[in-house]
Amino acid sequence: MTREQKNQISTVLRYIVLILVGIIMVYPLIWMVGATFKTNSEIFTSAWFWPKNPVFDGYNDAFKSYGGKIDLIKSMINTYKIVIPKVIFTLVSATITAYGFARFNFKGKNIFFALLMCTLFLPQVVLNAPQYIMFNKWGWVDSYLPLVIPSLFACDTYFVFMLNQFLRGIPRELEEAAKIDGCNAIQTLWYVIVPMLKPSLVSCALFQFMWTSNDFQGPLIYISTMTKYTNSIYLRMSMDGDVGFQWNRVLAMSLISIIPSLIVFFASQDSFVEGIAAGGVKG
Repeated sequence: MTREQKNQISTVLRYIVLILVGIIMVYPLIWMVGATFKTNSEIFTSAWFWPKNPVFDGYNDAFKSYGGKIDLIKSMINTYKIVIPKVIFTLVSATITAYGFARFNFKGKNIFFALLMCTLFLPQVVLNAPQYIMFNKWGWVDSYLPLVIPSLFACDTYFVFMLNQFLRGIPRELEEAAKIDGCNAIQTLWYVIVPMLKPSLVSCALFQFMWTSNDFQGPLIYISTMTKYTNSIYLRMSMDGDVGFQWNRVLAMSLISIIPSLIVFFASQDSFVEGIAAGGVKG
């Protein structure tokens, strides 16, 4: 057997393994789509994704309101009232903070950066009680402010670290050239650094988009009015354990809820992969 034939066989085997692993990873989502057309009894008795007797009750009931105060669409709108500003605020604050640590020297820089990195190891559950007390004194409870405003101050340390790593790989000569052309620090950041940070910024935006969309604990702690409930709370609220519930309806609502996230992810997939790869090797 020649070397070329061995390489061809090796390539075929790799692709077969990758396809099988891909099918295993994607199958739960495929099964979820099929389960939206199944009855409760069929969902619990069949692992095959294709429904034997398709029903459309799940989608017919998915948009019904809960107690006449909130429905699926309104809960999704409430979710993106948090998601969109939080993504924007995170990108702005994390970029400015990372740029400051990466490009400027000031007294206590290393200490402050070390303290910032230490917050990565601090569990959110430890902060819940003091944060709630603080926001309650400010009168922010039962509003979206506790969920959005902290992102203005680069509270998501992971994104600062990610952008800082990427900034280390950007040549300083570009900024020196911009300075010679008369740009100040803000202009250099906007016209030189931000365009080069685009892949990493897309990655940060996608992470924040998905994490905030799926956040259950935050809205559960701070939101008490039913009409302000986010999608994650609404999905849990629609499950009535006392009288039982339709699993096809729950799965249909879950599928509809993740469609925006899927669209956003696939629309920016190339930049996302590029940003993850670049952020992992820079510096």
